[in-house]
Amino acid sequence: MTNDQILSEIREANLTYLMLAQNLIRQDKAEALFRLGMSEEAAELIGALSPAQIMKIASGNMLLCRFRVDDDIVWNLLTNHSVNKVDNDATTRLHASILMAGRFAETL
Repeated sequence: MTNDQILSEIREANLTYLMLAQNLIRQDKAEALFRLGMSEEAAELIGALSPAQIMKIASGNMLLCRFRVDDDIVWNLLTNHSVNKVDNDATTRLHASILMAGRFAETL
């Protein structure tokens, strides 16, 4: 992949993320805060952006979203690669969601 292709992919990801975030925020702000893992202030800003502002912000070369999962426990639950593997995928995803919800609550 060339540098231009990478930048194009970043811009596309930014645009998609901002549009999704804005839609979620406008539909249900509390749920958007949880799902996106962002502060209320950031949600207020994104919710109020005009389409032109979204396009301008998305056209930058920095990726705006990031992975919230930053530890082995949650990654192992999401990928179901733990030593004590559970065959029930719904249970492991629920456990991962609970852990991530607790971490979101800690940031508030």
